[in-house]
Amino acid sequence: MADIKAADVQKLRKATGAGMMDCKRALQEAEGDFDKAIDLIRTMGKAIANKRADREASEGNVQAKVEGNYGAMISLNCETDFVAKNDQYVEFAASILDLAMANKPADLAALKALPFQGKTVEEVVTEQSGTIGEKLDLSYFASIEAEKVQGYNHIGNNLATLVGFNKSDVAEQVAKDIAMQIAAMAPVAVDQSDVAPEVIAKEKEIGRDKALQEGKPENIVDRIAEGMVKKFLKENTLLNQDFTKDSKKTVGQYIKEADKDLEVTGFKRFAIK
Repeated sequence: MADIKAADVQKLRKATGAGMMDCKRALQEAEGDFDKAIDLIRTMGKAIANKRADREASEGNVQAKVEGNYGAMISLNCETDFVAKNDQYVEFAASILDLAMANKPADLAALKALPFQGKTVEEVVTEQSGTIGEKLDLSYFASIEAEKVQGYNHIGNNLATLVGFNKSDVAEQVAKDIAMQIAAMAPVAVDQSDVAPEVIAKEKEIGRDKALQEGKPENIVDRIAEGMVKKFLKENTLLNQDFTKDSKKTVGQYIKEADKDLEVTGFKRFAIK
């Protein structure tokens, strides 16, 4: 068996991120061949990842980033909060986000297929899953392009938002306020007209069922359901929500007070839990 030096183990650990004992074992099996040991670590990582494939990756790290008129957001999920808050894990997620910013992939599948560290993003995530010892899942990617894009990362990296505006000269505070409003109130659309018909139909059905369960007369059930739909649309569309910093006005009113020509062109929001 090859004489394995501590410096070689440390070098392999630095190159792969694997544990000390795994690195020593790989070097011994590779008889001191560093490149072969790296391949063994990767194979080991994939095997561990496969064993954990049925685990639930319900923790993780959500990050948004903006450069110029483009913003992107990802969620890299893991099994435990301990891993999610690890500095190296946060940096790993950030490196994937940087890759997305540089390449502007069309969707999550395109992001996973991008070249990354000599492999694809998906392959590297799988290898890291084995190295860390938890199931990792790059579960979400979204982007926005607009004249002005504002991002917001919530403390703890479990929630992020992106919002686009039709003008580049949006006051910084206004842009931040809207990004934080989206984070806090989780709207489903910018305005009532943007809500999908099937969502409205579902809310109406829920309203009818509730009214009937409460014993309301059949002839007023539809009216009650319509009222519940109106309430849903006000509470769940961005421009019609009460502004969190001043509930006497809506978000739409706040925006128009800041700039009568300012419009929100779209937004993205993702949260873990």
